[in-house]
Amino acid sequence: MTESQPTVLVLGATGKTGSRVVSRLRSGGVAVRTAARSGADVAFDWSDRGTYASAVAGVTRVYLMAPVLRIDFAADVAAFLDEAESAEVEHVTFLSAYGMEHAPAEFAPRAVELDLSRRNRLTHTILRPAWFMQNFSETFLKPVNGAVVVPTGDGAEAFIDVEDIAAVAATTLTDPVAHAGAAYSLTGPQALTVAEATAIIGKAAGQPVVHQDIDREAWIAAVLATGVPTDYGIVLRQLTETVASGNGSRPDDTVEKITGNPARTFREFARTNAAVFRESSK
Repeated sequence: MTESQPTVLVLGATGKTGSRVVSRLRSGGVAVRTAARSGADVAFDWSDRGTYASAVAGVTRVYLMAPVLRIDFAADVAAFLDEAESAEVEHVTFLSAYGMEHAPAEFAPRAVELDLSRRNRLTHTILRPAWFMQNFSETFLKPVNGAVVVPTGDGAEAFIDVEDIAAVAATTLTDPVAHAGAAYSLTGPQALTVAEATAIIGKAAGQPVVHQDIDREAWIAAVLATGVPTDYGIVLRQLTETVASGNGSRPDDTVEKITGNPARTFREFARTNAAVFRESSK
């Protein structure tokens, strides 16, 4: 380790996990360099490899958030990691996805995991979170007209709060030696069907919210029609099929073991975001 204070580069610093990782690191007195396409300390764009070297120059640790809404990013991440090694970055914490250890080697997140495992000039930690609770308050599971429309059937998922992911990430970046080579599956404390989750949301919001199941291909077509890249349909299909088939994430206590605090419950999340749900369910 270097004797000077480490600086952590946070990619995707304006996003759901990145912004929270930045906040936790800075509150702990850690020097942070934020990176994003705009609104950050340095401009960073996965589609422009010319932005990689300046982003990693002078940093010692990296929070690695892969490109969103893409399935073909392994080569770009490999090029970034080459730059990181050249800049003498010591540690990378990579945000992957739950169950990725079972994915084919050619699947991009798994390819990045395997790439990291082969590099000996930097250490790494892999985070494999379940579906985010914030999907219900910010993105594709947000209630519309009192319903959450998604093809998950009666399958359950141990939804995790993004704040807990950020807490784990910040811990690994603050003390990378203790977490070098580790891969952590991160979940909430309870597996819920979307119907059970919407019932909790409805109670917190004080108005009915239900799960509306839907034909998977029709749902994917509707999502793609909003501008999501066509090839991302593969990911949408895999995510929803995994949950619907009963193979969603299973609760564990990894968050508490690493951070010392229990993972947030879905009820706590719903109460905190009750105003958001009341507005979105109108």
